[in-house]
Amino acid sequence: MARNRTTWRALAAAFFLLTGTGAAVAQDATPAQAQAPATNCPPPASSFIPKDGWAAAARRATDHGLLWRIEKNGHTSWLYGTIHVARADWMLPGPAVRSALQEVDSIALELDLLDKDTDRKPLTTNNSAEDRRLMAGRRGERFNKLLSAACLPDTALTQIRKFQPTMQLASLAVLGVRTDGLYPDFGIDLFLTTYAKSVHLPIVPLETLAQQVRVLNEIVPKNEVAQQFDTVLDAIESGEARTQTLTLANAWADSDISTLEHYPQWCDCLKTATDKRSFQRLVTNRNRAMANNIARVHNSGQRVFAAVGALHMIGPKGIPALLAARGYKVTPVLPPAVPR
Repeated sequence: MARNRTTWRALAAAFFLLTGTGAAVAQDATPAQAQAPATNCPPPASSFIPKDGWAAAARRATDHGLLWRIEKNGHTSWLYGTIHVARADWMLPGPAVRSALQEVDSIALELDLLDKDTDRKPLTTNNSAEDRRLMAGRRGERFNKLLSAACLPDTALTQIRKFQPTMQLASLAVLGVRTDGLYPDFGIDLFLTTYAKSVHLPIVPLETLAQQVRVLNEIVPKNEVAQQFDTVLDAIESGEARTQTLTLANAWADSDISTLEHYPQWCDCLKTATDKRSFQRLVTNRNRAMANNIARVHNSGQRVFAAVGALHMIGPKGIPALLAARGYKVTPVLPPAVPR
């Protein structure tokens, strides 16, 4: 089982800290007005609205996540490491993030989650006979049981079942942590998307939905898909996925960069050649492309607030390091640099 446990951890990180796809899928499938029909269901996101209103909550908000100031060519931009599924009280920006947002000309995100023109076809394409066989039998029964426990309305269940298997699994993984107060409705990227539109700041997508779906479909070799699908179901059923996700989410909330930086060591998920190739596709290769796009926007003269999943920001191949190698002055803000 050791091999199985390691691979699902890489997938969990993908869903919660690396890509916006899982959150985008869950948001598509869970209308805000959906109500929990039974006492053992997670409460609806609307139940977390502060009693004194969002404006009052914004005034007492504290900072979370990872933030860097980057400088080059006489102007300043920002890098922000996010989480795509969060608690309500993490969503609103604290003083440092709020100050940075007030000093930019555009916001760069992995995806524009509210863009009505985004092509959603990649979520459902390739739903082939092979895909249907993957979701049949005992595996399908296990998946359907877990999905039913998510307490979604019938319209949302129907929508999820139209997705290709990888996206169905992403939906299930994201929805499964609502019992811990983690909701895609409160995802930091979704908040930033809403904020940008409310103050008329242009949004610069750093990737496309098709690119993210392709990466998720490629990280596990085809001959291992069924085994790894079962592995993720095992992890969700046992609660191990929940524990792993909470560790990652709480590290983000505490701006605990040390825990996030050491993820490749404590996750025990980079032991084999397959693991390492998957991590390179999921993280390293995307880091380079996103750093290129952020640099392009900054070099055009815009002050950009670039927000992507937190694990893209760590280590010698993270986006801050890649931009520092390009001659940017990169200064940690959250957490602040430790004086030497």
